[in-house]
Amino acid sequence: MLFLVITNPAPTRPSEARSNRQRLWEWARPLMEQGVIKDRTLYAKVGRGAIALFDVESIEELHRLLSHWLELVPAEFEIHPLMDQETTAAFLSEGAAA
Repeated sequence: MLFLVITNPAPTRPSEARSNRQRLWEWARPLMEQGVIKDRTLYAKVGRGAIALFDVESIEELHRLLSHWLELVPAEFEIHPLMDQETTAAFLSEGAAA
C-alpha cells in the first residue's frame, strides 16, 4: 500500500528542532534502505516539513511508523493513499471492459 505523507511540523524555533530533525533522518535511513520509504523518497520541504512515500503492508503499519515520527518531530500529517502504475492500469482496463 502506497501513501504520500506530507508533514507540517509543530511551530517551534528551527534551532530548537534541529537535533530532533537529525534524529528523524537517522530513523528514516534504514526504512529507506528496506524500501518502506519507497525509492528513498523522503524530502525536506523548503522552509519546514517533509514529504515521504511509504510502501507498507497495512494501515496499522503506517500508523505505527507515523506515531514514531511524531515522537521525534511533532507534526500534522496530510496522508494521500496512492495506486501504483500496475494497479492503475488494471483498474483502467477493467473500466474499459465494463
